[in-house]
Amino acid sequence: MMPLFGTSSIWNLRLLGLALIFSLFSACEKNPKLVPGEGFINVAGGKIWYRITGEGRGTPLLLLHGGPGVPGFYLNPLQALSKDRPVIFFDQLGCGRSDRITNDSLLTIECFVEQVESVRKALGINKFYLYGQSWGTILGMEYYLKYPGNIEAMILSSPALSIPMWLADTRLLVATLPDSVQEIIRINEQNETYESQDYQNAITIYFEHFVARKLPWGADMDSTFSNIGDNVYKTMWGPSEFKATGTLKDYDITGRLHEVKAPSLFICGEFDEARPVTVQYYQSLIPGSQFRMITNAGHLTMQDEPEQDIFVITEFLNGLK
Repeated sequence: MMPLFGTSSIWNLRLLGLALIFSLFSACEKNPKLVPGEGFINVAGGKIWYRITGEGRGTPLLLLHGGPGVPGFYLNPLQALSKDRPVIFFDQLGCGRSDRITNDSLLTIECFVEQVESVRKALGINKFYLYGQSWGTILGMEYYLKYPGNIEAMILSSPALSIPMWLADTRLLVATLPDSVQEIIRINEQNETYESQDYQNAITIYFEHFVARKLPWGADMDSTFSNIGDNVYKTMWGPSEFKATGTLKDYDITGRLHEVKAPSLFICGEFDEARPVTVQYYQSLIPGSQFRMITNAGHLTMQDEPEQDIFVITEFLNGLK
């Protein structure tokens, strides 16, 4: 009796079956189409706000703002990156458009890492590029070390990967300010009178030199400062950019940077409080990573020199294709 299918036909069917399985597997691996818009995602402790911009089919870019507790309004210039891919903004719990934190037990790196994972899961993202800025580089690095398979590449902007090194850098920068400003900082830190108007004025002078140099500050900056999660910043960091008294004061992840396998780009400003020499040191610890400095910029490179910043990031992302 003749078989219903010849040997070649059976082989073709097997190949067809394998192709079908492969295509289904590939479909599962691809990210779903992300629809532009905004909304809220439930996490431990409340709801966090997110917004998706861009409809391109490129790998999504997820942004992690600084602080901790400083919302992502100042990252708005990075919307220009959404031409080729979805760009995802979100305010971490405790600041901005997200719910405030009333339970201090949530003020841990681990809880913020799980917020990032909650965003990924809620949006159905399988693979993404991660952008972290300042505190966002701590958060991004900790997320990568826990969930390395989710990240295809990282952009670490004005990183704070060793707080002892950060504080050493800020002491050098404070020493370049006028003697009268240095004396105000010294006296108020000695007396722990961090809320005094003189100390707050000194912070503003420091900001204008090393954080956001493009004056006057625009609407993004106004919105950022008016929506800070003060308890998050003070509990985890401290009273000022150059004085750390919180839970992050001894943080240092440099001993694990060699574990990063994802393509990585380090960015900082020419006058950044994350000093270029320090950022280049971090970059040297990740094999194959890149370093770019944004001229004339402070810590908020996307505010001071948005065109340069976007060009450098786009060049890096295009090189990943």
